[in-house]
Amino acid sequence: MSTSPSKKQNDAIRGQARFFELLHAGLSSAALRCALKLNIADIINSHNGPMTLSQIAQGIGSLSLNVGGLSRLMRFLVYKQVFDETHQPGHEEPLFALNECSKFLIQDAKNTLAPIAMSFTEPLMFAPFYNLNQAIEEGCTAALKTYGVEVFELFSSNPELNKVFNQSMACRTRFELDAIMSTYDFGSLKGTLVDVGGGIGVILNEIVTKYPHLKGVNFDLPHVVSSAPSYEGVTHVGGNMFQAIPPADSYLIKSILHNWSDDKCIQVLKNCQKSITKRDGKVIIVDIILTPGGNDVFEASRINMDLIMLASFVGGKERTEADWKTVLEEAGFPYYNIIKIPTIVSIIEAYME
Repeated sequence: MSTSPSKKQNDAIRGQARFFELLHAGLSSAALRCALKLNIADIINSHNGPMTLSQIAQGIGSLSLNVGGLSRLMRFLVYKQVFDETHQPGHEEPLFALNECSKFLIQDAKNTLAPIAMSFTEPLMFAPFYNLNQAIEEGCTAALKTYGVEVFELFSSNPELNKVFNQSMACRTRFELDAIMSTYDFGSLKGTLVDVGGGIGVILNEIVTKYPHLKGVNFDLPHVVSSAPSYEGVTHVGGNMFQAIPPADSYLIKSILHNWSDDKCIQVLKNCQKSITKRDGKVIIVDIILTPGGNDVFEASRINMDLIMLASFVGGKERTEADWKTVLEEAGFPYYNIIKIPTIVSIIEAYME
């Protein structure tokens, strides 16, 4: 005669299930990379409708294709809700379709996330996470333990890896740009806007194009701005943000400060304060704000990003609102306003008065 398991037994079963779920979590990103390498989303998209496994296999076009392996991959991805599976009456083969997740795997789509997936799952990029314990035990970065150099030094000596990373960052910028531009009123700004760490000027060009009354200055390291294209209304200036920043009425700092320690962030913000031309000027920070215990759909991604910062950058981290408040006050910006936007980052307006 069987008896129902006790609460203690049920808790143990759930704990065991959760353990294996976490242990196998890396398989999901590996499966996404596999799907991208096989162009599965692009094949289904080109078909303009759901496809059978045989049709997908034909689209892949490999003479030695393991159809059984493809079937198991699709079963996994359907279970993970990356693709949808439907069954037609009278047909043995199921149909596989794109859904709101797999649409981001279409590699030539405007809103593709494929470059981010390829960067994160690049074996060399993921390797530091296996040395995460040393980052905690020794106070170094896991990246330094893994590569022998810091991340950006590695990129400068590995053009192919640098290309993968830059494509990923450009993809993220494009993806967040719509949310930023549709939420924040850059038109209310006047005079000169400097984008600190603006890369090749993609965001600043979008802002100045929409609001041509602004004078844009794209500020980054000399070797970065040297390859930047010309944009009407944008001047490229090379320099070091830890030393001095060009004068402006307002500053934009997007996804830069999370790479650095509090002291380094304060240094950058103090340089902005010294160079700001008006007391009522502002610094517009676009970065992650952690909300522990929050139920925002992006909160898990924000927590994940913090672990990436721990592994990759000296002092790099994601910050809570309280953390940001401390940094801003130390830098001479006691007043701030947070604007939530529908993506992983938020906007922080920082003022001196």
